[in-house]
This record gives sequence, structure tokens and C-alpha cells, in this order.
Amino acid sequence: MTVADRRVLSVNTALVQPMTIDGKQVMTAIRKQPVSSLPSPERIGVKLLGLNQDEQADPTVHGGLSKAVYAYPHEHYPFWQTVRSQAKAQAWDEPLPHGMLGENLTLTGLLEGDAWIGDVLKFPDCTLAISEPRHPCYKFAAVMGFNQAVKMMAQSGYCGFYLAVRVPGTIAAGESYELIPGAREVNIAELFKSDMRKK
Repeated sequence: MTVADRRVLSVNTALVQPMTIDGKQVMTAIRKQPVSSLPSPERIGVKLLGLNQDEQADPTVHGGLSKAVYAYPHEHYPFWQTVRSQAKAQAWDEPLPHGMLGENLTLTGLLEGDAWIGDVLKFPDCTLAISEPRHPCYKFAAVMGFNQAVKMMAQSGYCGFYLAVRVPGTIAAGESYELIPGAREVNIAELFKSDMRKK
């Protein structure tokens, strides 16, 4: 894997807003939208508790120092486009927009099996550290448009990973990042699989 393969395709944010799920109104910020993309690579501020213009509705499961930024591998997008199409949640030829998985950073070049707790992602103007896997909830199923979405994430292991902010700064789509190894004791894929077995 070369540094050129490790890139930010999109930076995505959302403010907390109401969403109706199973007839009940809940507050959520899962519906992320690109604020920095390859055609328009705006610089977005990265603070200790997350990105500028981004919020979390439930700080007990999202956000905080260890879960300030959520990254998702773009390599999994074809899988989700296929299963959403099969579930009739979207047309076969409809592309999945970046941020659809609720992620802040749509990345290339780093899958869960190669993402180790404590590894550092060094960007040109900020530094982030891999902290833990994402655990899907009912809001994820609602935004994906089909009830089996949580089960599909659990079975596939395509969970993405949270990042803690080591060095605040800014980030923009199109930037490459350097992966600096940490202790390499457990990776995201192993930890997610272990967590799912406990549920």
C-alpha cells in the first residue's frame, strides 16, 4: 500500500435534527453530508471533540475524546450499494453518496483488519489515532433504509473505526495520510468481532 492509495475522498458533517423512526421522532446527526469533496476540497477544522459543523445527538454512544471522528473505508461502498439495491432501498445504478454510513471521513487504503488500536493517521495538518470500532444501532438501519442493515454490518465486519484527535488542525478531501504503527495488539476487525459475540 502506497501513501498515494491512502486518501480522504470526502469530509462529512451533520447537525442534530429530528428523524422519524418507526413512528417516533428521535434526534440524530447520522445523516452526514459532504462539506469537503474532491471537486471542492474545503478545509474543515478538526478539534479535540470532533469536526467543525458536526454534532452528535447521543454522547453516550458517539463523540467524546475517544470517538471524536468516525472514518469509513470507501472500499465497502460497493457492498452497501448492492445490499441496499437488493433491499429495494435504492436503484441498482444509484451511487451511494459519501457520508451515507454516518462517517465523518470517507477514506481509501485502510480496512478494519489493517487498522490497529493505537495506530496513528498523520494528515498534513492534523493527527488522529485509531481508538475503537463503530457499533451500529437502529438509527443506522433507518438511514440505510432496510431493517437488516445492522445485521449486515455485524456479519460483514464492515464497521469502520473511530479516531481520537491527537493534534488538532484542519483536514480536506484529496489529502493523503501516513499510517504510523502503534503497539499492534488488537485490530478493529478482531475487536468488532469480539464485541458482536458478546451481544
